[in-house]
Amino acid sequence: MTNYDDDPHGELVSDDGQLDHLADSETILRRAIDIIATARTIPLSSSPMINRDEMVELLEEALHRLPDELRQARWLLKERKEFLTKTRREADDILDASRNQAERMVQRTEVVRAAELRARKIVEAAEARSTQMKLEVEDFCDQRLASFEIVLDKTMKLVAAGRERLNPVPRLTGEPPPADPEGEFFDQDRG
Repeated sequence: MTNYDDDPHGELVSDDGQLDHLADSETILRRAIDIIATARTIPLSSSPMINRDEMVELLEEALHRLPDELRQARWLLKERKEFLTKTRREADDILDASRNQAERMVQRTEVVRAAELRARKIVEAAEARSTQMKLEVEDFCDQRLASFEIVLDKTMKLVAAGRERLNPVPRLTGEPPPADPEGEFFDQDRG
């Protein structure tokens, strides 16, 4: 431990004779403890002989320096606390943003799944409806064509009968001419 002696100007001087301008309160208090611990006792007593002025001066210097050091320590503690608060706030913000993003991603995934399922159902329903309509149209066309075929067949027979009346062709086989299904082809030919 460095021992300090009083300088004539009131500064602390180390053992090597250099002034210690930067002595902190702890060093000064340790010097005071050292002076008290190593003080000679009063003869025939256990009380130490301590230079009152020296001790008062050391303790006043320690008190004088103590507020600056306490302010610095408080400042450092306050900065540390603010830094920790800021860091925690930033960490909480990052966690909240991450949670929100994860929720949005889950919701998007669920929305996409629901949309795909809905789209698949719509396509299936449209395909089923299309097939049903195609079959209905085919049935309708087949019925119309069948009706048209019947009418066309009757018309062909009437046309053939009408042509035969206009141009009678002798038959080679001796078969009788075909009978008019509707009776007479023209009403005015009746008698």
